[in-house]
Amino acid sequence: MATRAKRRRVAGPVGGDADPDPDPDPVAGFLSWCRRVGLELSPKVAVSRQGTVAGYGMVARESVQPGELLFAVPRAALLSQHTCSIGGLLEQERGALQSQSGWVPLLLALLHELQAPASPWSPYFAMWPELGRLEHPMFWPEEERRRLLQGTGVPEAVEKDLANIRSEYYSIVLPFMEAHPDLFSPRVRSLELYHQLVALVMAYSFQEPLEEEEDEKEPNSPLMVPAADILNHLANHNANLEYSPNCLRMVATQPIPKGHEIFNTYGQMANWQLIHMYGFVEPYPDNTDDTADIQMVTVREAALLGTKVEAERLLLYERWDFLCKLEMVGEEGAFVIGWEEVLTEEELTTTLKVLCMPAEEFREFKDQDGWGDDKREEESLTVTNIPRLKASWRQLLRDSVLLTLQTYATDLKSEQDLLSNKEVYTKLSSREQQALQVRYGQKMILHQLLELTS
Repeated sequence: MATRAKRRRVAGPVGGDADPDPDPDPVAGFLSWCRRVGLELSPKVAVSRQGTVAGYGMVARESVQPGELLFAVPRAALLSQHTCSIGGLLEQERGALQSQSGWVPLLLALLHELQAPASPWSPYFAMWPELGRLEHPMFWPEEERRRLLQGTGVPEAVEKDLANIRSEYYSIVLPFMEAHPDLFSPRVRSLELYHQLVALVMAYSFQEPLEEEEDEKEPNSPLMVPAADILNHLANHNANLEYSPNCLRMVATQPIPKGHEIFNTYGQMANWQLIHMYGFVEPYPDNTDDTADIQMVTVREAALLGTKVEAERLLLYERWDFLCKLEMVGEEGAFVIGWEEVLTEEELTTTLKVLCMPAEEFREFKDQDGWGDDKREEESLTVTNIPRLKASWRQLLRDSVLLTLQTYATDLKSEQDLLSNKEVYTKLSSREQQALQVRYGQKMILHQLLELTS
């Protein structure tokens, strides 16, 4: 992960007396710390505010070739529940610290280290954004979030986050801190601070990928990776983080000319995910990983609109229940459509087939409990072959897209007008601009689907 949140001032230790004269050059302090912990930066790169898209970033001092090492972070320099100064206690209490997010041990490690005046991580913390200025939508007023991001899926995701954060804090985190008052000063026992650190971990932490044979395991715990979290994100990135037993290595994946910024990737992230987790977006049309969601229940609703009598409605619900049994749909799930591919191809194909097949064929299909091991006769569902789908499938997909477009507060034309008028666009607040880019990208994908299903 990692973020491009605007980094105006920086976070200092929490709790102790504020330093009246903070380090005027956090970068110098951080680079000195890197040398002490053995974090090697290539002489070809520089940490800088100059020439970066937002706040700090990393810039090439000289041209860099693909495969060149940009920096290596020894595992001892990573900040995690295992490397922090209360790692033993967190391990001992591991059972009591389990949560839905899996982040509690790391968050407790951060809460402890942030308030410790002599924390070895202080020069690293000085590179963090000021916690009170994070731009995730979870910090926007609810009215603004709903008004600007209605239809995008972000308000619903944020509401879940806020409920989980509150529950996690009061049921696990606060009782743990109160049980260890010598390790956590009263000043860090704050839901607001916990909320900010969750956003920081959401935006700045990394999760080591599981090995192929470990796919069934729980995901690895998040960890903070100094230097790596300074890099900003682009879909068309030019560097990538590699994991090895002794260190994590950032390696160039494309030629990087002198003076150009070095970008990592936080994964294939749609703009709604970028704004939700990181507080920024890639302006249209730069984000080639952008997607639009069609809620699964919206397809059911579109199918219901096509029924005329009660018997048809009952049969439709029977089909839907069967799709639930096959684990193809759910009340909270979504079909995810990208510019070139349907990311939920199997689920959408199965849903269109089951909801559109003749009643007799459905009975037979249900008796067989789905396809079993038989290979389905349909070719894979890609965006380009949507025009070749059966007419009934296309109609249901089209009706679902039209219902989805109705969930937004504005239409595509008014957003195109805003984007094409530079004078008006530049007068919008940063949040208004970002939200507009999220909505516009989603609607462009949905309108492409309308054309393909017409």
